[in-house]
Amino acid sequence: MERAVARAEPPSGADAIPAAAVPLGPSPLARLRERGRMRHGVALLGPAFVAAVAYVDPGNFATNISGGAQYGYLLLWVILAANLMAMLIQYLSAKVGVVTGRSLPELCREHFPRRVSFGLWIQAELIAMATDLAEFVGAAIALNLLFGVPLFASGLITAVVAFGILALQTRGHRRFETTIIGLLAVILLGFLYEVLHANADAGGIASGFVPGFADTESVLLATGILGATVMPHVIYLHSALLQNRIRPWNDEERRELLRFERLDVGLAMGIAGIVNMAMLVVAAALFHGVVDVDSIEEAHAGFDAQLGGGAAVAFGIALLASGLSSSSVGTYAGQVVMQGFIRRSIPLVMRRLVTMAPALVVLAIGLDPTKSLVVSQVVLSFGIPFALVPLVLLTRRRDVMGGFRNAWGTTLAASVVAALIIALNLFLLVKTFAG
Repeated sequence: MERAVARAEPPSGADAIPAAAVPLGPSPLARLRERGRMRHGVALLGPAFVAAVAYVDPGNFATNISGGAQYGYLLLWVILAANLMAMLIQYLSAKVGVVTGRSLPELCREHFPRRVSFGLWIQAELIAMATDLAEFVGAAIALNLLFGVPLFASGLITAVVAFGILALQTRGHRRFETTIIGLLAVILLGFLYEVLHANADAGGIASGFVPGFADTESVLLATGILGATVMPHVIYLHSALLQNRIRPWNDEERRELLRFERLDVGLAMGIAGIVNMAMLVVAAALFHGVVDVDSIEEAHAGFDAQLGGGAAVAFGIALLASGLSSSSVGTYAGQVVMQGFIRRSIPLVMRRLVTMAPALVVLAIGLDPTKSLVVSQVVLSFGIPFALVPLVLLTRRRDVMGGFRNAWGTTLAASVVAALIIALNLFLLVKTFAG
């Protein structure tokens, strides 16, 4: 008598495969369920935390500290708005990977005209350079503050460590995710320490959530905060992190994965938002109206003077963890972009050398590191629509997403986000050149 063998339901839509090729036995997701509810849930979390590191990179340190020092709590509402936007955007990116089994760059290549796809790739590579500028310069500043290492040498050390972290990806996604989560925890703990000692004004914090600007410079900083928070390269990356992580065999499994992704995104982006708000609150409490702080180095000195050496060390360690983790994630995102848009890949060493070149030039010729960081975040803000608009267009299409295409309300919300970002950038241009 033959023993009956359970056969999983085959993938549907774009991922459908011939019935004869459907593997026997439980699906990967079913095997995770067999490990128990707790281990099953924990195993499905992680990709959003990798993306979240890019939301607390050294560019955030520069823009948030500058915003708090110059304008107090005024721009807290910008961080809150940017964080809510990030939750929606990153969930849509994760949804692309889970539902289609493809990354966003791959879908752009498949569904957009060749010239459009090529243009998106070129701008994505330029954005990668702006991203590396923030990450490398930030980590270099941290090494200089903590250990007195010259900035240029610190940039080279950052590159080596970033490669080491990224190499964990070849030994399984979980080791890489766990390392990144650990570094994110270091950043969070560093700023929780600062907040507990800063004696921030609760009333001032509450007033900071009322939208408003003071002048053109505050708009520039708001744009930089937005660019540092909603990061174009991780819009591309998040979809790739999910496309092969746990492949669903049917729509029921896709829905289960998407439920966990909503939780993953909510937790990760919520932590990133708390860190960013803590940065601005601490800077506002310690520096606004008290001392001029125009650079990360001055902020470090300010922490030392007002809160003591422990606070200064905590700030430096948080900045270093931010630079090292985000530079690793940035390199990974660069590979995803190139492979997706043009079906090409180059050795990681070569990619890193190309994208980190502007950062090393900044460090070598002695440009102001903090101002370079702020400018890089403004450049990133201008790159957001080129990742966000394709994401919205593709996730609303039935031929791409099948029954998982966006509801009209989701498409409307994502479209409003894109419009707000574009409008803020245009407003910045007008105010800057008109002045």
